[in-house]
Amino acid sequence: MKRVLLSKIKAYLAKHYIDEQKTLSRYKSNMCLDDCQMTAPSVSLRLDELMEDLDAGFSETLLKLIDAKGKTDAEIYKRANVDRKLFSKIRTNPNYRPSKPTVIAFAIALELNLEETQDLLSRAGFTLSHSSKFDVIIEFFIREKHYDVFEINEALFAFDQPVLGN
Repeated sequence: MKRVLLSKIKAYLAKHYIDEQKTLSRYKSNMCLDDCQMTAPSVSLRLDELMEDLDAGFSETLLKLIDAKGKTDAEIYKRANVDRKLFSKIRTNPNYRPSKPTVIAFAIALELNLEETQDLLSRAGFTLSHSSKFDVIIEFFIREKHYDVFEINEALFAFDQPVLGN
C-alpha cells in the first residue's frame, strides 16, 4: 500500500513540480521502507537564496527613520509614549517584534505619511485595514497630519480601542 501511494506521489511530483534542469535532492521519506527514496527540488537551496535578499526589519528601519528625521532616540520614544526600556529592546534586538500599537506610536512620533506608516507596519508583520476601528482612526489622524499621540489616544479611548504607547 505504501509503495503504491509513494509511486503515485512520485509520478505527480515528476509531472507537475520537478524541473529536470534544477538540482535535485534525494531524501528518505518517513513513510518509506529503508530502500524507498524520493526526489524533490532542492528547496533549502532556493530558500537560502531568498534569505540572502531580505528587506530591512522593523528595528533597523525605525532607527534609520529616526536618523533621517534628524531626531534623537529619546525625542522619538518620548513622543511615541514608549518607555526607554522597550526602546532599548527594539534597539538591541534586530528581530524584536513590537505590537501593532507600538509600531503606530512610532509612526505618529516620526510624523510618517500613510505610505511610510504602511511600510513600517509591514516590516513588523502588520498592516492598516478598513475593517478595524483602530486602524480607521489611525488612518484618519495620519491623513489629517495630526500627530499628537495623546489626542489620538483620546479618540481611540472614546471608541473603546487600545491606545498607543505604554
